[in-house]
Amino acid sequence: MFCYQCQETAQGCGCTTKGVCGKTDEVANLQDKLVYLTKGLSKINLALRQAAKQSKEVNHFIVDSLFMTITNANFDPQRFEVQIQKAFSLREKLKAELPKENLPQDIVAFLSLTEQRLQQMQESNQQVGVLSSENEDMRSLKELLTYGVKGMAAYAQHSANLGYEDDEIYSFIQQALASTTEALSVDELITMVLKCGEMAVKTMALLDKANTSKFGNPESTKVNIGVGKRPAILVSGHDFNDLQDLLEQTQDSGIEVYTHCEMLPAHYYPAFKQYKHLIGNYGSSWWHQNEDFESFNGVILFTTNCIIPPKSSSTYADRVYTTGSTGFTGFKHIEQSSNGKSKDFSALIAHAKTCKPPAEIEQGEIIGGFAHHQVFALADKVVEAVKSGAVRKFFVMAGCDGRLKSRSYYSEFAELLPKDTVILTAGCAKYRYNKLSLGDISGIPRVLDAGQCNDSYSLALIALKLKEVFGLEDINSLPIAYNIAWYEQKAVIVLLALLSLGVKNIHLGPTLPSFLSPNVAAVLVKNFGIAGIGSVDEDIKSFMA
Repeated sequence: MFCYQCQETAQGCGCTTKGVCGKTDEVANLQDKLVYLTKGLSKINLALRQAAKQSKEVNHFIVDSLFMTITNANFDPQRFEVQIQKAFSLREKLKAELPKENLPQDIVAFLSLTEQRLQQMQESNQQVGVLSSENEDMRSLKELLTYGVKGMAAYAQHSANLGYEDDEIYSFIQQALASTTEALSVDELITMVLKCGEMAVKTMALLDKANTSKFGNPESTKVNIGVGKRPAILVSGHDFNDLQDLLEQTQDSGIEVYTHCEMLPAHYYPAFKQYKHLIGNYGSSWWHQNEDFESFNGVILFTTNCIIPPKSSSTYADRVYTTGSTGFTGFKHIEQSSNGKSKDFSALIAHAKTCKPPAEIEQGEIIGGFAHHQVFALADKVVEAVKSGAVRKFFVMAGCDGRLKSRSYYSEFAELLPKDTVILTAGCAKYRYNKLSLGDISGIPRVLDAGQCNDSYSLALIALKLKEVFGLEDINSLPIAYNIAWYEQKAVIVLLALLSLGVKNIHLGPTLPSFLSPNVAAVLVKNFGIAGIGSVDEDIKSFMA
């Protein structure tokens, strides 16, 4: 295996025997095969698009497959083997729709590909997997593009689950995947990467529309972090649709429901406030789950990625359920309903009734819900605070949390920021500082949490609104600095989205991606001012200057 798609990749170079995330070489190789098959299916569907015969089934399959290969999403080899069989079946299904003559040679080759041949190609590093590209810079750009569309696929699937789809997004994902197999120049690949950022904005805008249309606009909300006294279910991942279905099915059941990690922002939406058995948020970010799940005592549901393989000493594994694109050998899986209705969570609910209530690990409240609609409602107060000098600078500290000790940088950075600064955040990076007593400025909390990682879109809208209010020509003239933590592929697509909006001088940490070759990194530094992080004191001094 070879994988370097996440920030914690082994020795900052790449995982070659087992993923730091916990995936085996078997799973890693199955993921590489599946991604390769999505590229072939993309080529077929792009050919069918020219005759207005594109397959919606392929659109959904590709998005689901890419989501399965995101870091910490799916560790179950059987699920990947089933998905690979589906890919071959879809290919056979589409053959009849293709013209019989004048097909491009690469499509002809894909139509005759066998599983045995695919295995041989992988073993000899031919076309399958990261190392199949020998040129370091080409490999870097192709992987940057691939990881970008993986993140985009995750957001597109969330939108589709809520009934919002855009064929332009599906089409671009397929164009991007197909382009990684073509003999493009470096400049052509860079153009495709930048286009990926533009489509990322469109995808996040669609998801924002889907979430707010169904659940309302997020509101400033205080969220309980204590516990009740009843058996409970803890919902992790990112999918609000699954959470709502579960809440509907647990009403008047005697079961209480809690959010974990990136599900915290559900509490900010008006639609979820009607569920009185949605008690609060339990625990911290994803990498604390071994401890959080042990003390929770109840059933855990993973709606999307952020799974960590349980320790051998863990006692919670038999209480974990997965659904959607997630999976782990030994965890029970809730399948999608075949009739289009809500998923059936009855087995999970019955299991929860047999469990003890959660053990209390903390008390108090955390505040959030500052997506663009809520901040726009406070616009006059925010503008006055800036004009009066009460707020000297905003710091966008969105992104991901992670296990490395070096990530304590972000807690220290937040604590040592001058008191006349405000943090704008989204994603699980906020758990490094959202429980600190940082106070407020004239009633404006010094940590404004917009929501999940995809809600970085809200932070971009806030910046664009401030640019308009202050009559500035350049978004980079605003008193806003960007100090972003990353971990996996959804953070990659957020970064590309910010670059497409013209944001420059983003600091990215705790390390720069290992999939950026020196030459590609140099292009990002030259054109966008991308930089890493240093010491807290020196970075704050630099940002404030």
